[in-house]
Amino acid sequence: MAAKFDYTDPVNPDAPEDSLEAKAPYIDHGVGRIGPERYYDNDWMAREWEQLWTKTWLIAGPRCDLEEPGDYFTFDVGRESVIVTLNDDAELRAFYNVCPHRGNRLALNDMGSTPRFTCAFHSWCFDLDGKCESITDEASFRPGTIAGRPHLSAVRVEEKAGLIFVNLDPDAPPLADRFGLPDGYLEAYQLDKMRVVRHVVSEWGANWKTGVDAFYEVYHLHAVHPQTSTVMDDYGTQVDVYPHGYSRMIVPLAKKSPREDDQASVDPGLAYMIGEAGMDPAGYAGDATTVRKDIQAFKRKRASDLGLGWDRLVDGQLTDSWATGIFPNVQIGLHPEGAFLMRFMPHPTDPERFYYDTITLYRPVDDASWKVPDWMGLPEGTDVSGDVRAEREFVPYGAKPDLGLVLDQDAELLPVVQQGIRSRGFEGPLWSEQELRLRHFHAELDLYMEGKK
Repeated sequence: MAAKFDYTDPVNPDAPEDSLEAKAPYIDHGVGRIGPERYYDNDWMAREWEQLWTKTWLIAGPRCDLEEPGDYFTFDVGRESVIVTLNDDAELRAFYNVCPHRGNRLALNDMGSTPRFTCAFHSWCFDLDGKCESITDEASFRPGTIAGRPHLSAVRVEEKAGLIFVNLDPDAPPLADRFGLPDGYLEAYQLDKMRVVRHVVSEWGANWKTGVDAFYEVYHLHAVHPQTSTVMDDYGTQVDVYPHGYSRMIVPLAKKSPREDDQASVDPGLAYMIGEAGMDPAGYAGDATTVRKDIQAFKRKRASDLGLGWDRLVDGQLTDSWATGIFPNVQIGLHPEGAFLMRFMPHPTDPERFYYDTITLYRPVDDASWKVPDWMGLPEGTDVSGDVRAEREFVPYGAKPDLGLVLDQDAELLPVVQQGIRSRGFEGPLWSEQELRLRHFHAELDLYMEGKK
């Protein structure tokens, strides 16, 4: 076991300075302690809505959900619902999901395709640019009531690296001015070539920030997920923070945690990872210290043979989890084969509940050797062809989300953490350098809450 955690240690000390793998400059947020009220106070939640959620760029969904003009999906945050669609010229458009006549929700489905949006209340029609096409019994309105033929209220929308962002603030800086990751970081994974194969929304008994905090560190793995210790180097994880609250941790996979006494033998966990990569674990001649590099070499050759375009990826990206935080409420587990997009969405009325919205993106490859990674936690029989977009599954409050062992363990833990945060004996978190991403996240949150952004 390492004697001390050094936040300056990179996963790959030889990574060039301009490499996406290179260690980012340290940002010192001090050693202060935040108060716990932000995790449960109703007044804080109300201010958060006005100062944060209505002013930041939020990931509404993946671009692959919109392929043809008229395709749309809805994105709900707090008490608002937004329609994201493509107009007749295949250009992105976003509108508040509300009819200007009487406030009825326009789109009643999570997603679909339509040549126009028709209100189910009185049949007013709007085109894909939000313009009012027709008003039922228009002659019955007095002059001036509908002067200018009211259109749908637009929401700002931009696309970045195969992801669609929206912002409820018409005066917010453009996405490029608030996007904290290095150039090409997300693009290297070719998210635009992936497809949604599972989408689950489950309600958890904790504040949304309690969720972010748990997923932004691996300090808890040895205690909550001990089964990962022979296949994940939690203590050797590289933690990086970037401008505007963005962050990441590079979690080396196919490598034992230094908490394990046996650092040499290929245990069942590593043998499983060898087999999942497409190699033969029974015939593997190396030991635990060579597994990660050998898997990387195998994947590199297979990707080249299949023409997958992984040349932009460094070796570490072929095995490791680049868990990337997009402020304010997203973590993406990035892998070449697919990505696990997690959104921690606030409950509209209860500060001690949130929606864990998880989208599993998978890159279909037409080759018999291509295997869906088990880390995706897909149920048996899941359609991974990419031809059919998975419907959203809604898991009611208190029910098991069934997202795989690790995530189900987190779902059981977080409500207990939330209860402890409420205690008069808890004065606020004490963060280690392994939890640097949490300090960075809350420092950015405070800028919004103080009106500085």
